[in-house]
Amino acid sequence: MGILAPNADERVKTVEFTEDSLSVELMDGRIITVPLAWYPRLLHATPEQLSQWQISGGGYGIHWEELDEDISTEGLLRGSPAPRQRRDSIATS
Repeated sequence: MGILAPNADERVKTVEFTEDSLSVELMDGRIITVPLAWYPRLLHATPEQLSQWQISGGGYGIHWEELDEDISTEGLLRGSPAPRQRRDSIATS
């Protein structure tokens, strides 16, 4: 006996912000909310900059041109924060 399940559609429908969180509604109705602190570029952005998002990657990503930030729905669903930038040590001689 088969089980009928609705098809998951992980494409971005809309993006919203609060003072400390990012919420992404997917086409299938799920809403993923994560701490804005996971994405330092977004955390330090102005409300105007945050509002300038675009759907990218065939619907599976969000892009902020001015902030040079990209987030995928796959990463959001996995609960993956932005990778931390490594500080290269400066060799002195």
